[in-house]
Formats: sequence, structure tokens, C-alpha cells
Amino acid sequence: MKIALRIQLFLMLMFALNSFGQIRGSKDLPPVKYDSIFAKDTTVMILWRGNRYDTTYKDSVNAVLINNAYCKTISDPVRAALGYVATFVGSDCWWDGPAKDDRSNLKCEMLSALDLGYQCSDRHLGFLRKWFKYDTLSLKNLKDCGTVPYTATYQDAFDEIRLTLKGNTITVKFRASYIDTRDQGNWSYTETNIFEYDKNGIVLTKVIRPITK
Repeated sequence: MKIALRIQLFLMLMFALNSFGQIRGSKDLPPVKYDSIFAKDTTVMILWRGNRYDTTYKDSVNAVLINNAYCKTISDPVRAALGYVATFVGSDCWWDGPAKDDRSNLKCEMLSALDLGYQCSDRHLGFLRKWFKYDTLSLKNLKDCGTVPYTATYQDAFDEIRLTLKGNTITVKFRASYIDTRDQGNWSYTETNIFEYDKNGIVLTKVIRPITK
């Protein structure tokens, strides 16, 4: 009788251990999911200027060139950072067909590469407002979105955009030109925008503008 009892207790113990292993064992735990919004640390040239053949003029013209292949691979927070910077500086912006009275069909090369639609459109600003929802100052700045074609008398235009990703920090450094066709003024400047982000949103934490004389 004692032997039978010992066997019974042994079997009960083995069953309990086996059940515990099935519940807590590594084979039954869900796989670790890494958040895809956090990209590998890297530095990439996003935009630069160079000669491009224009079918309208039938000649090579100086134009904005964009790393479209890379732009198709970036996460939404990176799109938001680049899209925010591109809101305030032109990238060969021109009307998609005849200009509408409400100026709602201005197509900018950088925004198009980011798949954000027309300048100041609901698609453009709606996406940025979603990601900058915790950044009240950036949201306020977005209210100043303007529709400025590349033929405007006064305008800012990109010459270069360099993107650096490190951890949860996005750094967008760009060189641009301010153009004043009325007084034939033209000068270059640089600016660095530093963002921090997580899966819920993005915040512009610092803007560096070198002092020029």
C-alpha cells in the first residue's frame, strides 16, 4: 500500500511539473516583438541639388534630387520629422495642373517623396498633427503652413538635407537658400532640428541656427 501511494504521489508530482512547463516554458511564450519604428543608427543624405533633364525646357536644369528609395523604407516618426522640416522650406514646389483658387494643389518634391500629398493639405498636416500631438509649439508652428511655389518673389529653398538616426533621436540638418528676386538677394544658411520620439509621438527638442554676420 505504501509503495502504491508513493507511486501515486510521484505521478502527481510529475504531472504538476509537466503542466507548469507547458504554461511557463519558452516554447509557449509569445515571441519578442521589436518595435519597427526604431531604425538602426545611420546617417543618410536625403536631398541635394544637381542637374536633371527637363522635358519642358528640353535641357538640363538645376533641380532638387531626392533619395526616393530610402524614403520608401523609413518609419512614420522619421517621415514626421522630415515632413515637419519640409513644411517651411521649399523643394521645387509647383502647381499640379492649373493653380486652384484655394492654392490646394501645390506639389513639393520632398513631401511627395514622403507620400504626404500637397503642401498644407489635410494629408500633410493631418499626419504631422497626429505625430506631434504632444508638442504644442510645433503644432502652433504648423498653423503657419504656406503655399509658396518656386517662382515666388521671396522664398526659402532646400540645397541639402542630411538625416541622422541614433537611438530614439532624429537629427535633420539642412542647408538652404533664401531668395529675394525683387532685390536680387540670395544667401545660404544651415539649420539643425533635433527630435526625440517613441511609438506614441515625436517632439522637436532643439533647433540650432548658426549666427551669421
